[in-house]
Amino acid sequence: MFDIGNYLFLTIIMIVTLYPFLNVLAISLNQSLDTVRGGIYIWPREFTFENYLEIFKYDDLITGFVNSASRTVIGTILGVLSSAMVAFTLSRADFQGRKAISTIIVLTMYFSGGLIPGYMLIRDLGMINTFWVYLIPGMVNAFNIIIVRSFMDGLPYSLQESAKIDGANDFTIFWRIILPLCKPVLATVALFVAVGHWNSWFDTYLYNSQNPALTTLQYELMKILQNTSMGSVNANDMRGMTQDQASQFVSPESIKMAITVVTVVPILAVYPFVQKYFVQGMTIGAVKS
Repeated sequence: MFDIGNYLFLTIIMIVTLYPFLNVLAISLNQSLDTVRGGIYIWPREFTFENYLEIFKYDDLITGFVNSASRTVIGTILGVLSSAMVAFTLSRADFQGRKAISTIIVLTMYFSGGLIPGYMLIRDLGMINTFWVYLIPGMVNAFNIIIVRSFMDGLPYSLQESAKIDGANDFTIFWRIILPLCKPVLATVALFVAVGHWNSWFDTYLYNSQNPALTTLQYELMKILQNTSMGSVNANDMRGMTQDQASQFVSPESIKMAITVVTVVPILAVYPFVQKYFVQGMTIGAVKS
């Protein structure tokens, strides 16, 4: 009876978890005019790829994809390395100012200068209309530092002492001993940083909206969604449409779901490769011995 109840419970959990994804995929693959009528659940009623074709009609989409992929790869590498270096310094028992610096870093999670001072800072640093605005401002993250430091605190300090006796300096200890042992937590942080960079569009809107060459995928998809929403119609308006008008109609709901699939698929493709490290890193990094 326990096995039957367990299988039944897990099956219900699986259905509840998968249904939103299947519903999004079904609406994105359903004909726009038919989507307005509702009643789409886990299977498209009138199968079509027109929603995806509508998205990829925009010329700046390829440029945005290249920029988003570039900032995700470069930003993840810089973010993980910078967080690991700061965390390594703060985890050292012989670092005298680690408590004060740790307190300052934690305070940044609760207080910020605000949007306008942040924009003025980026402007004065000369990073507006540059690719660096995607990388430098968010390169060091307090939350990621805390996670990595918690993991490093669980490593035996005797490893570093033994390496020093053998003549290793701090950089050698960090690169050849600490980093290889921190693969699980670094993979966890890398996933956090990569998702943040991939989904970001507001910084493009603030700093690079006047430069089409520096646009990002999420920003372009946001503009497509806005343009589609402005031309939306309801079910009553559909009755007065001619056949040609109906064939050209694009539902904002269908476009929204297609955009969701386009943005989620790359992350879903990467996640299985870091899932093992992700679970291990979150478990060990959150529990301090």
